[in-house]
Amino acid sequence: MKRIRTRLTLHFTYQVLLLWVMILLTLAVLLLTLISYLVNQDLKRTFSTSALDGITTETFIENDHVSMNKRWQGLLKERGYWLQVVNESGNVIYDVNAGEDLKTSYGAAELLHIQETRRLGPYRVETLLESEADGMHSVLYLMGSKDAGAQSLEQWFRQFGSGGRIRPEAESKVKAELTGDKDYLQVVSPTGQILQSVGQAEAKKSKYGALELVSMRVEPGKYPVDLSVYFDENSGYTWLLHQGKPEKEFVKQTFFHDVILVLVAIGAAVLVLTFGISIWHGYRYGQPLMLFAGWFERMSQGRYSEALTEKERKKVFRKNGKIRMRYRLYKEVIAGFYDMATKLDASQRERKMLEQTREEWMTGISHDLRTPLSTIQGYGHLLESGQFAWNEAELKEMGRMIREKGDFMLELLQDFSLTFQLKNKAIQIPLQPIELNEFVRRSVLRYVNDATVDTAKFSFEEWDGALAILANPKWFRRMLDNILTNAVKHNPEGTEITVRTGKDGGQAWITVEDNGKGMDEETKRNLFERYYRGTSTDETTDGAGLGMSIAHAIVIAHKGQIQVESEPGRGTTVRMAFPFIESN
Repeated sequence: MKRIRTRLTLHFTYQVLLLWVMILLTLAVLLLTLISYLVNQDLKRTFSTSALDGITTETFIENDHVSMNKRWQGLLKERGYWLQVVNESGNVIYDVNAGEDLKTSYGAAELLHIQETRRLGPYRVETLLESEADGMHSVLYLMGSKDAGAQSLEQWFRQFGSGGRIRPEAESKVKAELTGDKDYLQVVSPTGQILQSVGQAEAKKSKYGALELVSMRVEPGKYPVDLSVYFDENSGYTWLLHQGKPEKEFVKQTFFHDVILVLVAIGAAVLVLTFGISIWHGYRYGQPLMLFAGWFERMSQGRYSEALTEKERKKVFRKNGKIRMRYRLYKEVIAGFYDMATKLDASQRERKMLEQTREEWMTGISHDLRTPLSTIQGYGHLLESGQFAWNEAELKEMGRMIREKGDFMLELLQDFSLTFQLKNKAIQIPLQPIELNEFVRRSVLRYVNDATVDTAKFSFEEWDGALAILANPKWFRRMLDNILTNAVKHNPEGTEITVRTGKDGGQAWITVEDNGKGMDEETKRNLFERYYRGTSTDETTDGAGLGMSIAHAIVIAHKGQIQVESEPGRGTTVRMAFPFIESN
């Protein structure tokens, strides 16, 4: 039971583990999807800074060798950005989409100026300082895009401006310079008041909130236009150029996208594996259960010998007798059921045999009782009728016959009761040491000196040494009498019966050997069965047919063994062996 409990525990444990793997993978995918959504939303709003964070996360640098996700390279080109990676010596060790007007080496003050102003010539620049994996070296990421609007503003300010504002007569020329349908130019005071608007039907907005322009600059993804700025320090006014963005599909952040795809692929594989294992386990657990259901049905009908049909036996067992793999999980259960069914089948056969034997007993006993009862009943009718005159000798003979038939019936009933008492151990047999040679010699002498036993010749050969066993004298004598009487009764006149005693190892033995007619195999096999005679009950009414059964029960009660060897026409030998004890 411990082994099957361990196997079942392991089977269900790894199924639960697979289930938890599926749950964890699902949660991981959901979490990463949420993170990816938030990151992509941030990337839409602030592409320059968010993209730079994503690039540094997915870029690996070792000994000035840079490995970057190719999707970022395509995304930078599509969005019109360039990227440079500068090492501690100021040299550019990696670049993407960098034009010829960009340097390949920078000085310390130059990089500081770029960091402070966030500009490099006509480019708007974002910077990020990142330490390498060894923690001992650093690199600087420069990511920029061309700020064409700022150059146009500076030129227009000089050409069309006066006192920090657009000259009225030049507004039409400025409007002609705005090439995009959604482009417009505004002049804003330090407080955010819109002083002038040119383009896009002269935007109706009159004032900006305190943080509105900052938001447009920091989070350009939230707005449909790009913002370019030119500050006039003399007047304090600010020129704002709003340019419509080209319609481009936003490319999502790549790192989480790849991770999610990998996790989804793993999850799908685990799901398929779990589904396959579940089907396999269902088949594996279901097949034995169907087998058990068939067993229960047949056993409920009392068909114990059909616990396994031939077809089921081929399914369960290999040709070499081993249980097949699909049923091995329940091999202890199958073996237990099979053993139980075998025992129940044997018990059922034994019960049927006992019922048949009991019927035979009752039939035989009824026959044996009917014969003496018929005699007693016949004499009773004769005496009762008063039609005959009986002399004294005849009455004595009739009384003797009635008494003998009554004694026979009483002996029959006593023997019948005794067999069941011995079989069920309903009586206690106290044991005491006896000397076997002397005890057997006296038993044989009683038959030698019995004048009524004149059809057989007895002889006794005893063991030279002392033979002591534990026995009950009364029951032990009954056992010997039954065996000797059986040898006399069922053999022809002149049979020689030899009784011997001896010792073999730790056992003392007795043999009763005759040269009579012997027994066939059926008689020998059933010799110790209750009420088995081995002859027809029509032969004689003498004997109850229980003698050898009683002898066998007494031998067993003395912790001994009894064996019979016999062949038709060659006599019979009955051997009894008992535990030997040392005599004082």
